[in-house]
Amino acid sequence: MKQRILVVEDDHALRDVLLRGLRDEDFDPAPAADGAAALRLAGEAFDGVVLDVGLPDADGRDVCQALRARGFTAPVVFLTAHHDLADRLSGFSAGGDDYLAKPFHLVELAARLRAALRRAGPPAPAAAGDLLLDPTRHTCTVAGKPVDLTPTEFRLLAVLIAAAGGLVTRRALVRAGWPEGARVSDNTLDRYLSRLRRKLRAAGSDRTLATSRGIGHRLS
Repeated sequence: MKQRILVVEDDHALRDVLLRGLRDEDFDPAPAADGAAALRLAGEAFDGVVLDVGLPDADGRDVCQALRARGFTAPVVFLTAHHDLADRLSGFSAGGDDYLAKPFHLVELAARLRAALRRAGPPAPAAAGDLLLDPTRHTCTVAGKPVDLTPTEFRLLAVLIAAAGGLVTRRALVRAGWPEGARVSDNTLDRYLSRLRRKLRAAGSDRTLATSRGIGHRLS
């Protein structure tokens, strides 16, 4: 499975370049134009973040601190127009894992991301009640018994577990379940969620997939 990277950059042209470049480097990037969007999207399952320091609504270092305060543990690589040591040290103090000054080569950004992801180690298993997802082995169990999930079902369940009982919007589920740009109808999403609900019920899970009609879904 490709590693999902949240790209937080307000410059539209540079953001598009970053998205294309990271796709070419075999990542699965998702865009955010400012700090508010980054914090809103961080409830989804991301393996890492590329975060511009100079955002229009917030300092990227403050955004990183807010992410860490929410328990977000994925690596964060800062992008900045400043080159001085004090600026870099402040980024590390805010919870960043690496710092890259503009202008930069995309291959270097990809290399730094991979290094940060290696240092972070494999993602920990995620649990909700008797449900356990192991991203490393790509397995799902209910009370220790295996449940056969398709890759898309696995990704949908992962983002629902990560929300810790909170509502996950339908848009967020589509972003988590399918590659960027994929055309996913409401019926397609509903079919996958219905199958996932049936599989959990058949396995005897104490978790249920609840629906807020027209808004989103939660694991309760």
